[in-house]
Amino acid sequence: MAAVKSQPTRILIAGGGYVGMYTALGLQSKLRAGEASITVVDPQPHMTYQPFLPESSAGSIEPRHVVVPLRRVLKRCQVVTGRITQIQNEHRVATVEAPDGHIEELPYDVLVVALGSIARTLPIPGLAEQGIAARTVGEAIYLRNHVLSRLDAAASTNDPDLRRRLLSFVVIGGGFAGIEMLGELEDMARYAIERYYRDLRPEDMRWVLVEAANRILPEVSAKMGVYTVRRLEERGIEVFLETKVTTMENGHVVLDDGTEFDADTIIWTAGVKANPVLANSDLPRDARGRVRCTASLQVEGTPNVWAAGDCAAVPDLSRTEEDPQATCSPSAQHAVRQAKQLAKNLVAVLRGKQPKPYFHRYVGSVASLGLYKGVADVYNIKLKGFPAWFMHRTYHVSRMPTFNRKFRIVMDWTLAAVFRREVVALGQINDPKADFVRAANS
Repeated sequence: MAAVKSQPTRILIAGGGYVGMYTALGLQSKLRAGEASITVVDPQPHMTYQPFLPESSAGSIEPRHVVVPLRRVLKRCQVVTGRITQIQNEHRVATVEAPDGHIEELPYDVLVVALGSIARTLPIPGLAEQGIAARTVGEAIYLRNHVLSRLDAAASTNDPDLRRRLLSFVVIGGGFAGIEMLGELEDMARYAIERYYRDLRPEDMRWVLVEAANRILPEVSAKMGVYTVRRLEERGIEVFLETKVTTMENGHVVLDDGTEFDADTIIWTAGVKANPVLANSDLPRDARGRVRCTASLQVEGTPNVWAAGDCAAVPDLSRTEEDPQATCSPSAQHAVRQAKQLAKNLVAVLRGKQPKPYFHRYVGSVASLGLYKGVADVYNIKLKGFPAWFMHRTYHVSRMPTFNRKFRIVMDWTLAAVFRREVVALGQINDPKADFVRAANS
């Protein structure tokens, strides 16, 4: 009697960001044909390389080049565009909401939780109406067009109060995302005013950074954080440390030290939190809402579930001597490396072998402060200015997946250096049907 061929293991990857895409890439290259099927589910059909979003906003990189189409690189995987709304691991099923609104259930044998994080918001009056995050390519495009359109509007008005409001820009949050977006956008706006706006001066702009902690860039040394503040202040940027925003209703920003002003641009980068979908699951979570994992990236008590990245509480073995409860920080540096180890471990377990623990000693950080400006703290080597900026670009382009995207980004930098960057606002993108609707109603 012929033996019945077993069905391939069904692997479901929840999320197509850093962890989801890199895990899928690793699995499709390591698994044999028929050994397993891989399904990747994400609301977007692409992975966004977030460290390049500030340069994309500033016009140094074409926005399409900071995203990687999932269907193009995951050729041996099934890619489902949809949003996971519930995970029932007891029944080995995930609920997915498709773009057209219909609901379906995806069964699985092995689950990889790569749902990432979302912006951590606070109950500040006016935040939802006035604030804009800087985590997606859509937000990066919007911020670029919005800032440049404020310059156009300011140059076209004779009302000093309105001009002051239009030229006031606020960034809330002094981590990497906030500092890099602030540095790139201020640099772009200054460049535009100096060359193309005769009625405006760089001094007319007001750029404000608000940070609740007593320092910025906690990932680098305190000395480098102080250096960064000084460089920002030399550019006329106001830095408020140990300060919180109490309200921003109607664009009127009030800080808890009594400072008040109007601003037409408020960028929110004050931290992240684990994807709230995890609360609608039967997976174990820590106090911060992240999935609790072992050092081998398996979810505690559920050997068929794996997790990594911002949504996972993975023990940081490089710091266990100083802090036994330490977990890996939510950074791209950890996410990419965890994903590669996760793929290796998952394949090993499928073949009856033991998984290996994830270990990576945090080597340092690099940050861009605008064109030719940056800070770096790597292996206790501290760099400033152009060397740090060059290191920032070199490191991140090396981490960008696929040669295609690497080449396109380098070409963007080369063309921007030769022909200067474009500083035109494409405001129609934000409301592309406005003129058509106006014509149809006239």
